[in-house]
Amino acid sequence: MNITILKNRLVEKGLRVTPQRVAILEAVERLHNHPTAEKIFEYIRKKFPNVAEGTVYKVLDTLVSNQLIRKVNTEKDIMRYDAILENHHHLYCRESDRIEDYFDEELNKVIEKHFKNKMIPGFKVEEIRLQLIGKFNTR
Repeated sequence: MNITILKNRLVEKGLRVTPQRVAILEAVERLHNHPTAEKIFEYIRKKFPNVAEGTVYKVLDTLVSNQLIRKVNTEKDIMRYDAILENHHHLYCRESDRIEDYFDEELNKVIEKHFKNKMIPGFKVEEIRLQLIGKFNTR
C-alpha cells in the first residue's frame, strides 16, 4: 500500500500523522493474515527498533476507534486486526487459528432481509459480521 494513501487516511480521520501510526497501519495492511498486536510489533520493530510495545497497542486502539481497522476476536480469545473495512465475514480454523476473509453478497442480502423482517425488540442492528468456525482442509 502506498504510504501517501495511508497518511491521507489518517488525515481524513483528523489524526496526526506520526511515523508509528503510519508504520502500524501499513503493517496491518501488509500482513494479510489478520495479525496480532505481537506480530505487528515484531514487523515494525525492524524499521523502528525503539518502538515500545505499549505504543503499538495504543496506536491500534486509536486506529480501531477511528474505524481505520477492525478487531477480530478468535476462539482462543486472541485479538487480531483487519485492514479490510468492506462488509465481509471470516472463516476461522480452530486447529490452526487461521482466519480467512469471506465475501458473499448473497449471504449479506439474506442476513439483512432476515433482520429487517424479524426485528429484535429494543435493539437496532447496525452491522453484521459472521465468523464461521471450522477446519480448513489440508491436502
